[in-house]
Amino acid sequence: MKVVALISGGKDSCYNMMQCVAAGHTIVALANLRPVKNTDELDSYMYQTVGHEAIDLYAEAMDLPLYRRTIEGSSLDTGREYSQREGDEVEDLYHLLKLVKEKESVEAVSVGAILSDYQRVRVENVCARLQLQPLAYLWRRDQESLLSEMISRGIHALLIKVAAVGG
Repeated sequence: MKVVALISGGKDSCYNMMQCVAAGHTIVALANLRPVKNTDELDSYMYQTVGHEAIDLYAEAMDLPLYRRTIEGSSLDTGREYSQREGDEVEDLYHLLKLVKEKESVEAVSVGAILSDYQRVRVENVCARLQLQPLAYLWRRDQESLLSEMISRGIHALLIKVAAVGG
């Protein structure tokens, strides 16, 4: 399938792209949601924005078109399920992927989510509305073995942010 890869600049989105290619898919475009200018990080339930300045380098290195959209919404619908809601940050993803589908005729979306049901539910909602197949090869993988696998496959990553649930 022709795939657009959602990239955050992190190792997980990069490695999921590699898994898509290994499964026989073709990455034809990259997509990223960025914070407003002069902001490095958003307080977002959905998006990783730290390090977003390096996203252009991915597109350049892969010689692929990069589609970007500024995140205008916020986390409005934070329940277990997601319903389309104007002004929610998830709708920014919808508009971004809708544009990529129109321009590149993609059939699927590479998503690096591993454990977040919150992200999974919302990406699946957007993909269903656009008739796109989510490809999340890292979903529910054991994190320790996944990290070891990434290292053995030559992924070199730098820690730029650590996030956890407060206690």
